[in-house]
Amino acid sequence: MKRLAFTLLIIFVMTGVGWAKVDLVTLPSRDTVQLTIYNSADMTLVRESRALTLKDGANALQFSWENTLIDPTSLEMLPKANADKIDIAELVYPPRVRNLGLWNIESGVSGKVPVEITYLTSGLSWRAFYMGTLTEDEETMRLKGYVVVTNNSGEDYENAQTRLIVGQVHILDQIAELARRQYPYGRPGEAPVMREILEEERVAGRRARVVMEKAMLAMPSEPKAIKKEGLSEYFLYTIEGTETIPNGWSKRLQSFDVEAVPVVNLYKYETERYGPSVVRFLSFKNDQEHELGQTPIPGGRLKVYRDVGDQGHLSYTGQSDFKYIPVDEDVELNLGTVADIVVEPKLMDFKTENYRFDSRRNISGWDEIRTFKVEAKNTRDIGVKVEIQRNFGTQYWDIRNSGDFGRFEKVDLDTVKYTLDLQPRSSQTFEYVIRTYHGVREEDWRP
Repeated sequence: MKRLAFTLLIIFVMTGVGWAKVDLVTLPSRDTVQLTIYNSADMTLVRESRALTLKDGANALQFSWENTLIDPTSLEMLPKANADKIDIAELVYPPRVRNLGLWNIESGVSGKVPVEITYLTSGLSWRAFYMGTLTEDEETMRLKGYVVVTNNSGEDYENAQTRLIVGQVHILDQIAELARRQYPYGRPGEAPVMREILEEERVAGRRARVVMEKAMLAMPSEPKAIKKEGLSEYFLYTIEGTETIPNGWSKRLQSFDVEAVPVVNLYKYETERYGPSVVRFLSFKNDQEHELGQTPIPGGRLKVYRDVGDQGHLSYTGQSDFKYIPVDEDVELNLGTVADIVVEPKLMDFKTENYRFDSRRNISGWDEIRTFKVEAKNTRDIGVKVEIQRNFGTQYWDIRNSGDFGRFEKVDLDTVKYTLDLQPRSSQTFEYVIRTYHGVREEDWRP
């Protein structure tokens, strides 16, 4: 498996002798590693703990980021013990050497010293998706949330503690662009330019790290689950325990499982918006009353199924993509068109009257009267609610309803809505007569 190439060079400085002996030692493997993944900027903060074997005096830590997407300007190291006796003096990049850096360390102790190494990388990403299973009566839904973490960073991360960030991160440079540069700070021999770019990129890296550090919260020792915490404009999902995420692989992790979320099924018909078919919507609220509300829900795709019997069989209902759902917010998901609910409006009669003429005997106003018959059919084995919206294209109108038209309301200046509760395998019919006023006849209209 691929691992980030770190090498420890132990330099013994001999008193009164003009030469130094260099020993080449491989850096011990990671003790722990933590990944905090920010999707919006293709950015991940990596925090590693390792135990270095240092000698009293000058030490050098050589490392390479060959074939990875690490941002070399973001590398930092901090001793976790004997901090007053260890000076991590500087980080240098040898000229005309690609993908290589050198840390100079002055140590006042000998032996193993725990250190924390942090850096930014790109190529790690995550996405959320959800599975909803409706009960047979479709009044509640079991909702499962998942995240898929994908690692294309060039580096394997074994037993990593993984955290996911929802929110926008603003940085001055994209990490992937920095990592792909031939040299971290320009070409050899361009020292003044290199120093300017170095300072600019260090400022960018530090700004990004300030944002990252705000997200570094202590992890509780509990059964494996995903913990969600608010961080100002960001939101942090912490996957408890550890996961191995090799380079080139994706890992699916469950974020939550809620057994019975109350839902509302609604069918809508509106020719101007959805065409001639009925569209099914599923709605719920991200609050405690709906068994949710502990945290925002990251945007993703929900696939909905229906339980169709004691054997555990499922039938596919539809799917919908949605955006980030804050706490206490409603969500209405469009599951697509259906064939088992049908709405058929038919124009039964059309006429014009009440003509008005100007001084030249030209028509300057008139009324149009249309009679519509609307039939709604439910072929399902459960009752459904259907909303039928009709648009008139003008704010000057009168309407007269007859038949079984359910609940009627005016939506806006030129739109009305009928809400029908259809019993299983039933149909319902109503009529309306709409009079619209045109030209100077608009002046005669009264609301």
